[in-house]
Amino acid sequence: MLSPGDPAPSLTLADAATGVEIGDPWRDGEVVLAFFKTTCPVCQLAAPKVQALADAGVRVVAVGEDPPEKLSRYAADHGQRVPTVTEPPPYPVSEAYGIQTVPTLLRIGEDGSVQDAVESWDRGRWNQFAVAAGGVAVSDESDGLPAFKPG
Repeated sequence: MLSPGDPAPSLTLADAATGVEIGDPWRDGEVVLAFFKTTCPVCQLAAPKVQALADAGVRVVAVGEDPPEKLSRYAADHGQRVPTVTEPPPYPVSEAYGIQTVPTLLRIGEDGSVQDAVESWDRGRWNQFAVAAGGVAVSDESDGLPAFKPG
């Protein structure tokens, strides 16, 4: 996985809802890229927290390693309604970013460099990540989620 300070590889992927190609979303300012797969139980668990980031004003673009119809169903089933791009196999963008675990969040600055990253579900790290991205903590013990769950 890329580390803070690394340049974010360029990406161009189709919007899952419209089919319009989206390239390098950080050109419009800082963005969180949220890599996920619809069949991943940890991604399903974390989906409402990805949405909570967006609801707190953080710009999020999800990168789904699935076809558009599965991504649409996932959004409806798990409440993750952020802009989502679809990445077809063999997942060249995920490979370029060094993604080995989903979910993975990367905060990309408007200069195109990685500012922060977190893998899997880790309440403490997700909360730190969310606050650093300009949002608020997204989870506490009362939401019923475990403190940590590997992806």
